[in-house]
Amino acid sequence: QVQLVESGGGSVQTGGSLTLTCAASGATRRFNCMAWFRQAPGTERDGVARIGPNFSKNYAVSKYYAGSVKGRFTISKDNAKNTLTLQMNSLKPEDTGMYYCAADPRYCYTMNSVGFDYWGQGTQVTVSS
Repeated sequence: QVQLVESGGGSVQTGGSLTLTCAASGATRRFNCMAWFRQAPGTERDGVARIGPNFSKNYAVSKYYAGSVKGRFTISKDNAKNTLTLQMNSLKPEDTGMYYCAADPRYCYTMNSVGFDYWGQGTQVTVSS
């Protein structure tokens, strides 16, 4: 059974930092491409950051960031511990939302949510001004 469990969410003020962690268990060999998504109330689930072998880069492991978080967020993966981390700095109110960990057995090729087969339950991040 594949399971992704997020932790580390919370409430911070503008400019603050949070570190989200996703613990993966089960058939972790299926977690080839991993990513973080976020969803604010009434909006679609959007990709924030992704790490894994990239189809467009000859399958080299690479990272991708949404433009709105580039330079502020850092994604990392620890294969030995089966964890995915998102370090979030200089947080803004528009970063508020439910953050989800996602994984897929294929190489990374999209930041659309339909490209990921496995999902966690989410952790809430709230940034106040």
